[in-house]
Amino acid sequence: MVQHVLITGGAGFIGSHLARRFRAGGDTVTVLDALIPQVHGDDPATTSPLLRALDGVAEVIPGTVTSTDDLRRALEGASVVVHLAAETGTGQSMYEIDRYTQTNIGGTAKLLDLLANSTHDVRRVVVASSRAIYGEGAYRTEDGRVVYPPHRNEADLAAGHFDVRMPDEGPLETIATDEDAKLHPSSVYGITKQMQESLVMTVCPTVGIEPVSLRYQNVYGPGQSLRNPYTGILSIFSTLIRQGTEVNIFEDGLESRDFVYIDDVVEATFLAATRPEAAGGVFNVGSGTATTVLEVVDALFTAYGTTVPTRISGRYRLGDIRHNVADTRRLRETLGFAASVPFLDGVRAFADWAMREPVESAAYQQSLDEMVTRKLLR
Repeated sequence: MVQHVLITGGAGFIGSHLARRFRAGGDTVTVLDALIPQVHGDDPATTSPLLRALDGVAEVIPGTVTSTDDLRRALEGASVVVHLAAETGTGQSMYEIDRYTQTNIGGTAKLLDLLANSTHDVRRVVVASSRAIYGEGAYRTEDGRVVYPPHRNEADLAAGHFDVRMPDEGPLETIATDEDAKLHPSSVYGITKQMQESLVMTVCPTVGIEPVSLRYQNVYGPGQSLRNPYTGILSIFSTLIRQGTEVNIFEDGLESRDFVYIDDVVEATFLAATRPEAAGGVFNVGSGTATTVLEVVDALFTAYGTTVPTRISGRYRLGDIRHNVADTRRLRETLGFAASVPFLDGVRAFADWAMREPVESAAYQQSLDEMVTRKLLR
């Protein structure tokens, strides 16, 4: 069935790929995006490949989800909303608190307020949630119990004890975190994503709209911003390698994440927006595989065919988690979908694309300096 899809934040990394997926299926696509310089540069029409990729694909409305007028215009004719618009970055969220809250929570509230109080054609809203809402996620004790440890404390981190601990328990084993896990985010970003999800999943059924929540893991791939220092370590390390600059590895390099390739994320999101079985569901979207930071560095060195000096510094950021890997059984059992792109293949594709892009300036170091000033990076 042909749809009219509104993608908020649709000129971003995920949104621009997703818009092309819908358009390829014959759907009409509208994009609402604030086109912030941190992602798109100072003159998006000339500095944003993501925006240019939407030419002939979608109607792009420059605007923000914090504006009722912008949202009202963007919603005209839409039957499905994929709500991607959000400020991202756990570190920055710890001092840009008002901006993150106004955009992520306030923007979602404005969207739902319009849907609850105006005439429209929207029948489904898919919200981009995040693995950040789990905090440290699930672990198993020595006697086999599943537990959800508290956030790591600064005294342990300062002493170089990076693994997650729990009072009166021995060593803990990391296990995949499922959708029924305890939600206890450790950053302002995580809190706002939890609130976004809660608002959508609570309000939509009361106004006759089907909600779906997707808890994205660490999304990467061609098209990822290389200028945004809060976009993730693959882009950050990639730029450092291309600059010939030392890679500073925080903690001991054994912290891990679930990296999921952009094509897999797009297909999972497309299914969530179109399949009847997805209605009312909450799904992890990940690879189901944990990859350490040291493994990320090695994969990038292999992909680029070069190395730079690396230093395991033992530095740490307050609010960071130690490990994360998603249990993706629900997505597979409900929608028949599982991520298919192995990490090493995805990194090679990412590096092949990045090599054709300009080498960006050292905005990453500026972001670190800002966090040091605010005593969030030690």
